Amino acid sequence: MISAEEFLRRHPVAPEGDAGHPVRSAREDGIRVDDALTGGAHGPSFCDGAGNAIDENAIDENAPDDDGDSRAARPSRFSRWGKGNGEVEDPSDADACREAALRLLDAAARSSGMLRGRLLDKGYAAGVVDEVIDRLTELHLLDDRDYAESVVRYCAGRMMGRRGTVMELTRKGVDRALATSVADEAESEGVFEEAAWELGRQVARRTRGLERQVRQRRLWSAGGRKGHDPETLRRVAHELLD
Repeated sequence: MISAEEFLRRHPVAPEGDAGHPVRSAREDGIRVDDALTGGAHGPSFCDGAGNAIDENAIDENAPDDDGDSRAARPSRFSRWGKGNGEVEDPSDADACREAALRLLDAAARSSGMLRGRLLDKGYAAGVVDEVIDRLTELHLLDDRDYAESVVRYCAGRMMGRRGTVMELTRKGVDRALATSVADEAESEGVFEEAAWELGRQVARRTRGLERQVRQRRLWSAGGRKGHDPETLRRVAHELLD
C-alpha cells in the first residue's frame, strides 16, 4: 500500500480554473482515493471511466479479448498499481502475495500449480509464493484433491474418457501423480464407462438412418477426441450400432 504523499505525487491535481486543464479527480484516473489510501477490505478498488466500481475478482480471466488471447495470458489490466510493466512493487511482500492469491481463488477455483504460475507471472518471488501456497493449503483454502475431483465431474459431464480427463487435469496444473490417482478412482467407479455409453447414445441418435460404417466412424472420432479407451468404444458401437 502506498502512502498518501506518494499517491498525491503520482496523481497531481490540476489547479482549478487552469484553462484547458480541468481539475482531475482520482476517480477519473480510475482509482478510488479512500481505497487507494487504506487498501480497503480487499485491497484497492478500481473504477471505469464513468466512475463505476470495477470488481477485479469478477473478471473472467479465461475470456478472450479482441486479439483472441485470454486475460490470464496478459499482464494485469491494473498493472498501473505496480511499476507499470506488470511487476509488483515488492516481490518479497508476503502480505501482498497472499492478498493476490485470495483474489485469484475468489475469482475461480484453481490448483496449487495454476495458482503458483499466476503469482509468479505477477512478479512475486518464488520463495514467497511457495510459502503462501503452503499456508493456504494448511488452512484448507487450497485443496488439490478436491479441485481434481471437481474437474473429473466436469469432464464426465462432457462425456470425456480417462485419457482426456488426465490431460485436462494436468493442463489445469494438477500434479500428474494426483491426476492419475483421481482418474483411477473415477474409472473404478464406472464414471468413464458411463460417459462412453452416453456419448454412444448421443451419436446413435444423431446418425440414425446412416450406414453403419459412417455411424461407427463418427463414434470413434468423437470418442477419440474425448479420450476414451478403444476397447470401450468397440463395446458401445457393437451394442448401439449393430
